[in-house]
Amino acid sequence: MWSVLIVIGGIVLSLTGFNWLMGYRKNHMQIDFDKRYFDFNEYIRAIKAELESQGKKVDYIGHRRFLIDDKPYAFIERNISMGGVPLQRTILKPISKQSSNQEKV
Repeated sequence: MWSVLIVIGGIVLSLTGFNWLMGYRKNHMQIDFDKRYFDFNEYIRAIKAELESQGKKVDYIGHRRFLIDDKPYAFIERNISMGGVPLQRTILKPISKQSSNQEKV
């Protein structure tokens, strides 16, 4: 009986961890592109163009930081294999005012 509960618990923890890594959290934005970007500047331009096509006001402020609709976001890149095909996922994580103030110190 305990082994079944441990296996079920392990599956739940694995799925929760995977979702956390893939950026499925409150206020996070995810973007998946059909094309893989190896040049960082081209990648930044593609992110900016995609967000602007969604009607958002976007500025890249440097150091993997974006200002989207006047709110700061950190840019995180994840490369994973989905069904044997590599996927480049862009995750934009909101930066709280407290953490952005700590970085300035």
